[in-house]
Amino acid sequence: MKKTILFLLSFALTLPVFAAMNHGNMIMDDQGMIMNNNPDKLPKDCKAVSEEVNITIRGGKKFAQDFAGKMFSYDKRNFQVPPCARVNVTFINEDDIRHQFMIHGLPGYMYPKGMFTIELYGKGQKTGSFIVPSRDYTYYIHCEVSQHTEKGMKGQLKVGKGTGDLDSILGLTAPLTPDLYPINNTHYTWLALIFSILVGVVLIRVLSSLLTVKVQ
Repeated sequence: MKKTILFLLSFALTLPVFAAMNHGNMIMDDQGMIMNNNPDKLPKDCKAVSEEVNITIRGGKKFAQDFAGKMFSYDKRNFQVPPCARVNVTFINEDDIRHQFMIHGLPGYMYPKGMFTIELYGKGQKTGSFIVPSRDYTYYIHCEVSQHTEKGMKGQLKVGKGTGDLDSILGLTAPLTPDLYPINNTHYTWLALIFSILVGVVLIRVLSSLLTVKVQ
């Protein structure tokens, strides 16, 4: 009996460990994960945090409704922060599927693979932080879940003046490879159309005549 009680107590005490795990640079729970969270470590070229910037960004299907051929997007897709700023990102997933806020190009000595990521497995929200370097640069934001980037889920974050705008950001820049649906109408197309109309008119008249004869 004592062994059973001890086992149950030890199991109950370990539940919080399984509910929220911290694997190195990754904070995980049953709702999602934050990778490379960094609220305090400064880049080598920053003497101090210049400014605290709070960003709230939402992701989901409804933010792509105004863009033909797109399925997912963020409610905001363009951000600008000062050099050496601490950026606190609250990412809100409005769908019942996985979405990410992932930013690329950060210093690899602080952020493995140069990435900071917030991922949510469904509806919900998480907040994480990262500190940007001092150089002017435009960082790429997207959702890395398969086909979500191609379907519209991307944006940019400019540090300082940035290094220009990135392509293919909905409502901001032109697509690199636009969706084209060309219609090449030749004189043969118009002849076929006219012929189809004439055949249709003849068939209608023939059917009308047959119906008139039957009625009489």
